[in-house]
Amino acid sequence: MKRLTIGVVDYGAGNLASVARAITGLGHRCRVTRDTDTLAAADAIVLPGVGAFPAAMASLHEHGLVSFLRQQARGGQPLIGICLGMQLLAEMSLEHRLTAGLGLIPGRVRPLAGARWHIGWNTIEIDPEDALLSPSDGQSLYFNHAYAFDTPPPYCIGISRLADAFTVAVRRGKVVGLQFHPEKSQLAGRTLLNNVIEGLCRA
Repeated sequence: MKRLTIGVVDYGAGNLASVARAITGLGHRCRVTRDTDTLAAADAIVLPGVGAFPAAMASLHEHGLVSFLRQQARGGQPLIGICLGMQLLAEMSLEHRLTAGLGLIPGRVRPLAGARWHIGWNTIEIDPEDALLSPSDGQSLYFNHAYAFDTPPPYCIGISRLADAFTVAVRRGKVVGLQFHPEKSQLAGRTLLNNVIEGLCRA
């Protein structure tokens, strides 16, 4: 596979440095930016995120990125959301108050059941029909979140289990969301992230 250029969205609410290091460590070029022309020219866009859903959406609106991300995703440019970035793909979130999301994947974000916060390593169960993520079925990945993205089949392609099952991966065409942090999940995370990036860019 040729060396790819990955645009990482800098909207003031992302785990930018570690995501960029992970991407360059895979041998790809990385552009951390909020410039829409630079992002549009990339082979794929990564939407990272750390923090609260309402503040993140407000920042995306402030920087004129909401309509841009919707347009690029609907036009077929690969888009990968990580942690909060995955949740932003939803139609809405109940975090703090009802807030509209990007609306790229049906569903809503709600508090985790039975746990105030989920931090640490957990095993993921992946739909065997999904070629991008199925090689990582049964792997342990690193999580840090208090909210979960509820989405109906066929958009939920992976789950993990605490007091109840919660979504760890979503997909709609070339839009993929990962609730865990692949950039903090050592070899298993790097392998999964590379499979997703290269698989989406090949498709």
